[in-house]
Amino acid sequence: MNTLIKERTRVLFQGDSITDSSRNRDDPQDLGKGFPMMAASWFSALHPGMKVEFLNRGISGDRTKDLVQRWDADCLALKPGWVSILIGINNMWRRYDSNDPTPLDRFEAEYHTILDRTRGELKAKLILCEPFLLPISEEHIRWREDLEPKINVVHRLADDYHAILIPLDRLFREACERREPAFWAPDGVHPSLAGHAYIAQTWLRYVNA
Repeated sequence: MNTLIKERTRVLFQGDSITDSSRNRDDPQDLGKGFPMMAASWFSALHPGMKVEFLNRGISGDRTKDLVQRWDADCLALKPGWVSILIGINNMWRRYDSNDPTPLDRFEAEYHTILDRTRGELKAKLILCEPFLLPISEEHIRWREDLEPKINVVHRLADDYHAILIPLDRLFREACERREPAFWAPDGVHPSLAGHAYIAQTWLRYVNA
């Protein structure tokens, strides 16, 4: 298959705990135990002749403001050719567990900042993943009032920056018709192994791997 990712490209995964997936911060090559590791492993198995390097710089608990603060070291300095970003769930979550909301305009401005810098300084290709929340409880259903506008922002940004958009929230809703939400993400946010594998398979499909 003619994958969109070409020979000798560096691919960077960025985001929060879903991307972090317990990676070893002392090993810059460690991809963690979740979807970045799975996607990279399958890509390498499917394309063994291509020298593609995968890096993971997700950090648990991060919001868009944290990506802005660490973008120099954890993105620009690494000079990736592709940057895959999954961010936003903590921008929603902190409103409800810490009374620390992220207004929608701030979320969009911070996301714009990292995308502007990535395109302007690296000319890297972009993959934007929807943040997602599975309906484990009634509380989660109420939280969608904050999350869904942020998902809409990700859609607008994907259009503005001609990025690949991976609609994980919609795809997980469809997956929940086949198995209960807790099968994919026991707390509604952090994927199970099956949930991580589902993200990895989806990611590979969207890059035509």
